[in-house]
Amino acid sequence: MSDQIAARLKEMGISLPEAAPPAANYVPYVISGNLLYISGQLPLERGKIAVSGHLGKNVDVEAGQRAAELCAINILSQARAALGGDLGRIKRVIKLNGFVASTSDFVEQHLVINGASNLIAGVLGEAGKHARAAVGMAALPMNAAVEIDAIVEIA
Repeated sequence: MSDQIAARLKEMGISLPEAAPPAANYVPYVISGNLLYISGQLPLERGKIAVSGHLGKNVDVEAGQRAAELCAINILSQARAALGGDLGRIKRVIKLNGFVASTSDFVEQHLVINGASNLIAGVLGEAGKHARAAVGMAALPMNAAVEIDAIVEIA
C-alpha cells in the first residue's frame, strides 16, 4: 500500500479489516485486464451487519451514511486483497454502484451513498473520484441497509 494512502487511512482513523469471504456462490472480486470488479459489499463491522433495515422507516440518513462508509471500507479491503496488499496500484475508481434499502417515499439515496463517495475520495485522493449510481431497493441481502460494488482501474 502506498505510504500516502496508509497515512490518509491512519489520519481518518480507519484500519482496514481482512477482506470478507463471499456469502454465496460468487467471488469477491475479478480482475480482467486493467479492471478490478469488486462484488457488492455490505456494511460489515467485526463480521456482522452493522446497519440493517430501511431508510425512511427505521434507519436515518446519518446511519445510512455510516453504512455506506463501512461498505467503502470493505471495498478497500477487497481491493487490498486483490492487489497483493498494494492499494497504490489503484489508478482510478471508475464507478460505485450504491444500493439503498428504502421505503418507496424515501428519495435521499444520493445523500446516503455520499458516505462511501466521501470516504473513497478522502482515502485515494484524485484516484478516488468516480462516477456513481445511488438507487433505492425493496430489500438487500441479510437485511443490510446499504450495498455497494465498485469498478476500479488498476496498474
